[in-house]
Amino acid sequence: MKKVSIIYWSGTGNTEIMAKAIADGAKIDEVEVSLLSVSEASADDVKNSDVVALGCPSMGAEVLEEAEMEPFVESIESVVKGKKLALFGSYGWGDGEWMRNWVERMESCGAQLIDDEGLMANYEPDEEVLGNCKELGERLASA
Repeated sequence: MKKVSIIYWSGTGNTEIMAKAIADGAKIDEVEVSLLSVSEASADDVKNSDVVALGCPSMGAEVLEEAEMEPFVESIESVVKGKKLALFGSYGWGDGEWMRNWVERMESCGAQLIDDEGLMANYEPDEEVLGNCKELGERLASA
């Protein structure tokens, strides 16, 4: 059975809404979906999954959340080589620089990105973004 893990950090709930929509899209036959807050996740969750989606909003000057998500991403840099991976998150300002940097970082670690731009929502995800999240989940399940 294929294992898909969706690991996220959310401050206002917007990235969590996205994570749940991605999980809904990935729930098809023969796919085990794990939806985990980053505080519940470990590098083993990434290692033991066939496909992984990581979600984090843009924080501060367009960076990942620094107390939990950044240390987690550092902890998995050595295990994502060859791993099918998707990135997602919400932002309220800027132009998505945090996502471009995150995509580049994961590619440099050898991850195989399913979506080479990452999936972003400006503030609260609207119906179009939620549809894109569900579609991303379907792509994760079939990757």
